[in-house]
Amino acid sequence: MIVGRPVLLVIDVQKGSFAEWEPSERLPLLPDRVARMTRVRSVVDAARAADVPIVFFKEVHRPDMIDFGRELDGTENVHCLEDSPYTEFAFEELGIRKGDYLIAKRRYSCFFGTDLEILLKGLKADTLLMTGGFTDVCVHYTFVDGHQNDYYCRVIEDCVTASSPLAHEGALRAMEYLQAGAVRTSAEVIAAIEARDFAAVE
Repeated sequence: MIVGRPVLLVIDVQKGSFAEWEPSERLPLLPDRVARMTRVRSVVDAARAADVPIVFFKEVHRPDMIDFGRELDGTENVHCLEDSPYTEFAFEELGIRKGDYLIAKRRYSCFFGTDLEILLKGLKADTLLMTGGFTDVCVHYTFVDGHQNDYYCRVIEDCVTASSPLAHEGALRAMEYLQAGAVRTSAEVIAAIEARDFAAVE
């Protein structure tokens, strides 16, 4: 499950991830999404205890919306503006500490326009463990870029949330299609981390 050196990616678990949002026709959301985001903390704590590096991400856009590009052409409306309290990293909820790796991004993929690739090379990463949201957007696009950059990618199914139940299931199937065994539970991942059960790279 975990090959070589793992790195935990906490993708866009921001202050707004813990707020109660009403589902809508546009965004049906997952009914247990707050519980899913709360569960991310257990994986963060296990990673810390095992000295597994953690990278926290937040999506953020300038108030004049100059950096949205094509993001608003589809279903999504304006989101993650710099001056919104919901955009900030979830420092308390996730137990983020001074010296943690924090990356702000302007696009969906954590690789696009950020220094993630440089950081992963410095950390000598082999396996990327992914949590956060949305399963069908930022997690999926990061997974694809990680896959295309030859990382072993694992998505922790009960620690991601999505724009809808249907999109969640579709994205998980798409990621499993790219890498067999990619979809895992938090219990599986935490057990592997606690056991330091990391397979050697062939």
